Amino acid sequence: MAENTRGSWGSKIGLILAMAGNAVGLGNFWRFPYQAASNGGGAFMLPYFAALIILGLPLMLSEWNLGRYGGKYGHGTLGPMVYLQAREGAKPKTALILGAIAGGLAFAVTLLVNSYYNHLIGWTLGFAVSSFTGAYMDQSQSTADFFVGYIQDPKMVFTFWIIALLGLSFAVMRGVEKGIEAWAKVMMPVLYVFGIILAIRSLTIGSPVNPEWSSLKGLNFIWNPDFSTLTWRSALAAAGQIFFTLSIGMGIICNYASYLKPDDDVVVSSIATISLNEFAEIVLGGSIVIPIAYAFLGPDGIGAGVGLSFIALPNVFRTMVGGQFFGGLWFLLLFFAGFTSAIAMYNYLTALVEEDLGIPRKTAAWIIFVAYIIVGLPVGLEQIINKTADLAYFTEIDNWVGSYLLLVLGLIEIIVVAYLMGEKSLTEINKGGIWQMPKWFYTVFMRVLTPASLIIVLVFSTLDYIKAGYFKFVPDFVAGTPILIPWVNAARVVILLVFLAGTIQSYKSIKNKYGKEIEENTVSIRV
Repeated sequence: MAENTRGSWGSKIGLILAMAGNAVGLGNFWRFPYQAASNGGGAFMLPYFAALIILGLPLMLSEWNLGRYGGKYGHGTLGPMVYLQAREGAKPKTALILGAIAGGLAFAVTLLVNSYYNHLIGWTLGFAVSSFTGAYMDQSQSTADFFVGYIQDPKMVFTFWIIALLGLSFAVMRGVEKGIEAWAKVMMPVLYVFGIILAIRSLTIGSPVNPEWSSLKGLNFIWNPDFSTLTWRSALAAAGQIFFTLSIGMGIICNYASYLKPDDDVVVSSIATISLNEFAEIVLGGSIVIPIAYAFLGPDGIGAGVGLSFIALPNVFRTMVGGQFFGGLWFLLLFFAGFTSAIAMYNYLTALVEEDLGIPRKTAAWIIFVAYIIVGLPVGLEQIINKTADLAYFTEIDNWVGSYLLLVLGLIEIIVVAYLMGEKSLTEINKGGIWQMPKWFYTVFMRVLTPASLIIVLVFSTLDYIKAGYFKFVPDFVAGTPILIPWVNAARVVILLVFLAGTIQSYKSIKNKYGKEIEENTVSIRV
């Protein structure tokens, strides 16, 4: 049976580093800087910190709770986990619906986020090679032009993408302790050390291009708020960033937590994971990319979107003694950071195939490899076919899956944990804990502030999406570029189909094990 053959973490430090590796990734060094830059810099930090406290911590605790609880029943995926806790306060038939929807959302998020995330990992590996070989060191070509040329080169894009996917496959095949944990124990400490070194270097480069453009002014940009720039879209972006960077609303924290022992500490592990991630994101990510971008590209250049890290960072390596080596090492470590995050999403889907379909882990990993090839092809093909750098397919996937749907799944989770599981969840979270989550936190945050905030952000963000034309057949942001319209609508079709497939799969998975009690509409299976 699955519950007797599932792996487990070898050590507590290994667990925390693996969870940190899951959280600390390209989102810290790639996504956070451009989200902050495009949403008003310092103004973005207000909804960001609010989202961290009101959404991040309560949902992190909820997902650790869901995962450890589901692991007792032999489950590593979110659909059955939500069902198990939902049935404590609702009839099994109602719990089945919630579990199926939650499982469908988690399936869509882990598959589709990784569809573009794996490409980004490939970019970092490709840029590492380009740095070691000096490919972008020629100052007659701007780093922006080099980046555009790179993402339009099929040889570079697909070679390093496939290498990244193969590496993920082999790592997941080795299991939890020998694969994921072993990787995290080595790579995460090295990443922090090099990140600190580069942060120091970025803040001491002065004004190499324009006397008015200094790295310290770039640092000031992220902490000097302009509240006139705040919108509900900013709030959604901040909430989406918290979800993305902490890996909340994806099912992968629940998956990792399912390998815990029954009395492993949930509270301390959650706080440690958040702390390590926020240090990497705010202190390192904010102190590296934006100051460098400001120093070399000016205030307009920091809005360079997804290419910010790939346009700004190579500039500093051009000016450094040993820049080829340090640049190569940095992008290689970014590759490792992204790799440890992608492992978690890859492992979630592998666990789904392994546990729900009874397929051996190695075979399951290869099945997911093929799935990622299929869903990832459009991400790489768009800019190659169109000869643009607009990334419309990528952007549309990220708009919905990387932000919006994460919040929807988070709302389902908090309702299940705080209302359907009820105070039993408080007992479950505190089981084996050195620190205990106080009842007032459960009452104030998990039952009131967190669900209310999610509802408010979702309502106003939906209205903002409508105003921005995101619900139109031809969205406003591509209305003037007909060549991009098919890519946007293709992304929408893919999102819908993947969600439906995941929902059907979760429904069947829950029915297969709990069919009798669902039919009788009375809980009968306990562990």
